[in-house]
Amino acid sequence: MHDTSPGTSPDGPDAPEPKYHALALLSGGLDSILAIKVLQEQGLRVLGLHFVSPFFGKPHLIGHWREEYGIEAVNVDIRKSYLEMLVKPAHGYGKHMNPCVDCKILMLAHAKTLLPKYGASFLVSGEVLGQRPMSQRADTLNLIRKDAGVKELLLRPLSAQKLGPTPMEESGLVDRSRLPGFWGRGRKDQLALAAHFGITVIPTPAGGCNLAEAEPAARYLPILQNLAEPAARDFSLSHLGRQYWAGPYWLSIGRNQHDNQALENARRPTDILLRLRDLPGPMALGRQYEPAAGVKPGASPQKWPNDVLADAAAFVASYSPKGRSQSEEGTEAERPVVVLVRQGKGESETVTEMAVTPARETPLCWTGPKTEALAAWKRRFRPTAPERPEPKESMDHPEPADPVE
Repeated sequence: MHDTSPGTSPDGPDAPEPKYHALALLSGGLDSILAIKVLQEQGLRVLGLHFVSPFFGKPHLIGHWREEYGIEAVNVDIRKSYLEMLVKPAHGYGKHMNPCVDCKILMLAHAKTLLPKYGASFLVSGEVLGQRPMSQRADTLNLIRKDAGVKELLLRPLSAQKLGPTPMEESGLVDRSRLPGFWGRGRKDQLALAAHFGITVIPTPAGGCNLAEAEPAARYLPILQNLAEPAARDFSLSHLGRQYWAGPYWLSIGRNQHDNQALENARRPTDILLRLRDLPGPMALGRQYEPAAGVKPGASPQKWPNDVLADAAAFVASYSPKGRSQSEEGTEAERPVVVLVRQGKGESETVTEMAVTPARETPLCWTGPKTEALAAWKRRFRPTAPERPEPKESMDHPEPADPVE
């Protein structure tokens, strides 16, 4: 990942600091690429800013964008500030856990701080008026520009003819007559413009944000509910294997050898690893953490008590077919299985053995993430703000009533 600290150029710490006319938000989707290309066509130097959070970002594609599209870009890490915003976004969530409006405000506000570093005078975004129901309506585009503090700095070139002129156009730095006026959810105009620029590798139109997907959002919810200070590594863990919660106790169970190794690699010194001693079966990781205020009284997710360890061990053992058969009533063995419980790491690691009977139903009732819990959680924070429904029809070129100011 490129370092975006002061004094570092995209080509390395020893290269001279480049100067650009503009900084552009670069998601890697077609719209953000085209927004840069239409300005490059006017002879302007544009640097792409590719923002990386725990939920989106493809930092490994920086070289690809340079080679395939002729776009210089740097990665910008906003993981910490993004997590702070995600807990309670000022403008609410989209269909799932996606805070699209606050996300764009956060990125533009951060991009504004980078203008002096790169000698740039304005910002660029690839939004298309009317393309998305939450974040690209006319009123929302104005709100984003205002709340990010970039009203006089932001150019949205793909919809420029549907928007009011910006200082960059009025000064002559950007030729407004050469900018498009795209509108709506159709893609014909974008594909035609891509052909104009000789672009044959068309990126997917999807935004690639996990927060906008039902299953990942359901996995993230218990983390936001229970952890006092959730970190990027916690959200990464939620993608590994099977995810289960028993109140504030969090357990990740591997589905295969790849998951098992990934859980081993994700282990922190305060985590717990559980695995059958004598039989094949999954690796499981119990994450211990500082709980958020309001977590179930008497619970100790920061240090699991022995009864919770035993319950988790029995649940993990139930995912071993041989473990289950050994303990099933009526078999010749009819005896408990032994689960190794590893706590600490390195020289401080301790290993204890727990004899348990494998059980899918335990006193703690481990349950997986539930998508229906998300809507109830969102209502707690914005009880008067109903979700905006997705439009039922898409229109290629409906005209807005008036240009956006």
